[in-house]
Amino acid sequence: MKPFLRKLALACAAALLGLAALRAENARNPILYADVPDLAMIRVGDTYYLSSTTMHLSPGLPILKSKDLVNWEIVNYAYDVLDEGDELSLRNGKSTYGRGSWASSLRYHKGTYYVTTFAQTTGKTYVYTTRDIEKGPWKVSSFRPMLHDHSLFFDDDGRVYMLYGGGNLRLIELNEDVSGLKPGGFNAVVISNASAVAGANIGLPAEGSQLLKVNGKYYLFNIVWPRGGMRTVLVHRADQITGPYEGRVALQDKGVAQGSLIETPQGKWYAYLFRDFGAVGRVPYLVPVKWEKGWPVLGEDGKVPDELDLPASRGLIPGLVASDEFERKPGERALPLVWQWNHNPDNTLWSLTARPGFLRLTTGRVDNDFLSARNTLTQRTFGPESAAMTALDLSQLRDGDVAGLALLQKNYGLVGVKAEGGTNWVVMVNAGSGRPLEVERVALGQKTVFLKAECDFRNRADTARFFFSLDGETWTAIGNELKMSYTIPHFMGYRFGLFYYATRTPGGFADFDFFRISEPVAAKPAKPQGRLSHRT
Repeated sequence: MKPFLRKLALACAAALLGLAALRAENARNPILYADVPDLAMIRVGDTYYLSSTTMHLSPGLPILKSKDLVNWEIVNYAYDVLDEGDELSLRNGKSTYGRGSWASSLRYHKGTYYVTTFAQTTGKTYVYTTRDIEKGPWKVSSFRPMLHDHSLFFDDDGRVYMLYGGGNLRLIELNEDVSGLKPGGFNAVVISNASAVAGANIGLPAEGSQLLKVNGKYYLFNIVWPRGGMRTVLVHRADQITGPYEGRVALQDKGVAQGSLIETPQGKWYAYLFRDFGAVGRVPYLVPVKWEKGWPVLGEDGKVPDELDLPASRGLIPGLVASDEFERKPGERALPLVWQWNHNPDNTLWSLTARPGFLRLTTGRVDNDFLSARNTLTQRTFGPESAAMTALDLSQLRDGDVAGLALLQKNYGLVGVKAEGGTNWVVMVNAGSGRPLEVERVALGQKTVFLKAECDFRNRADTARFFFSLDGETWTAIGNELKMSYTIPHFMGYRFGLFYYATRTPGGFADFDFFRISEPVAAKPAKPQGRLSHRT
């Protein structure tokens, strides 16, 4: 090869390698491979904030923060407890699985942050306000009726509205302070049969409204689901907020839908949407947007790209999920923001101070099963694979008590310890069929045990396995494979959960030494270095 051609070839190869390296540093969809559904997003200066749905969990209505649209961290919750009542607190045989608070709306107006939501459980619309979205405090007000999938909107003339509903979309005027419906204010359907632009064969009618204003025009985004098809993005536009609106299909690819638009400080536009992704939940996507003849055009040739011209993700740890040694310094939060309780907790029955360095869960009543138990402490699972482990001191369990590590959903699975007849048994329970079945039990001759759960979401495998260890180094599989499934009754991706409940006599307690996001058993685990590891 001639020297010139050799140099040219080398230069081209270097350029290709450089391009590959550059591409390796780009963001990829899904942006967050975890359950963060019903996104609402704003940008204030160079900072993005996002709110999402967490339904029956407490605290709820999480606020996430990002500087680049890709790397997010939880910085706050709008509420610690949505409301009182048996359903929200897992009392008297009632629950609010899959309900609680749903799709929120997030706004910044005249120095105040507004995040609003609604709850089927209570029939109310909730309004949370603060001057400091990252630290609070939050003020809350609520009113009836419950405005389904609403979008809060502050118009340029000072009037305040919510646009909401399904199929027929209604615009209703609020008081200036967003405290309730304005007497005599505007209240009318502004788009009849909003689904019509997607065709006649519609299953889920247009809902999930998000309204914004760009260059003097109003743009309304909705989701619709044609029968036999996929989730689809609709957009309507109008010159006046009250209409008339004209609409079109904005995106129909991979089922990525429901959200709105966000503009970067550099003037680029993206649609923030989500996708049903099996048992891991509903995962966020970003889709590039161009403007043509006054319409937003989503995607690249109508498709959702795998790669984006945005910085690469640094991962979900510790912004969205994190290990916890349960050791706290003075002034630190009792529980980091990655944690949420399954329903409202009973704060008299958990502690990080009764035994410093341990999470202590105490039973205050008798429950029949895992899904009825209060004070299950949860974090998200995540894809493509995730695993978590804990160490448990069970010396104070009473007969009939069950404690351990679960994967929470209606069709749950768990590995734990059951005290029965004077013996502690390591048990694996599989509720993948919809009904819990104890698959295997092994007698335990010591007062401590290590437990692990592993999830595989690759290619929608949606499977999980459970393990136990006597020393935290050598692991034994227990039970069988859990086939995880995303169910509508819970309407949430699987979550890791630390749990403890009594089936006979309340008053015992279980001490959890740590919770760690870990490597799969197939990989060589690091020595736990936990307080319990040398007491087995």
